[in-house]
Amino acid sequence: MKLKPLKKQTLVITGATSGIGLATARMAAEAGAKLVLAARSEEDLQKVAADLTRRGGQVATVVADVARIPDIQRVAATAKEKFGGFDTWINNAAASIWGRLEEVSDEDSRRMFDTNYWGVVNGSLEAIKYLKQHGGALINLGSVASDIAFPLQGMYSASKHAIKGFTDALRIELEEEGPRFP
Repeated sequence: MKLKPLKKQTLVITGATSGIGLATARMAAEAGAKLVLAARSEEDLQKVAADLTRRGGQVATVVADVARIPDIQRVAATAKEKFGGFDTWINNAAASIWGRLEEVSDEDSRRMFDTNYWGVVNGSLEAIKYLKQHGGALINLGSVASDIAFPLQGMYSASKHAIKGFTDALRIELEEEGPRFP
C-alpha cells in the first residue's frame, strides 16, 4: 500500500505536546498535513495548536488520557468530525520512571504501564477499525528499551518490551488477514 503525500494526510498524534510528538507535529504541519493532537494537558495543547496555526497549520486538539478507551474514541471521532478521518495514527504518548525496581511504587509503575502499554493498545485497536476500511498507517513508538533492559528504568523497559510484543503480534495478525488496506 502506498501512502498519500504528507501534505494530503491527516495525522493523529498522541503525546503531542512534548518530545517526539511535538517534533513530529511541527514537521508534519510544516509539510502541510492536517493534525489531530492529543495530550492530557489542555493548556499545553492550546499553546502547541496556537503556534502551529500561526504558522499556517490546520489543527484540532483533544484532551485525552490514552489509558482511557472513551478518550481514545473521542480522538478518533474528532478526526472524523474535523477532517473527515485520518491517514496516519501515531501512538507516541509515554511516561518514564527512574529508580530501582524494588523502590518504585506500585502506583507509579501501574500508571506508567497504563500510559505506555495500554495507551498503545487502545490507540492501535481504535485506529485499525478505521484504517482497515480506509487505508493508512499505524505507527507505534517504542524505544531502544524495547530490545534492551536498562537498570534504573526497568519498568519503563518492560513497558517498551510489551509494546514491541503487542505491535509485532498485531502486524502479523493484520498481515494474515491479507491485503485489506486500500
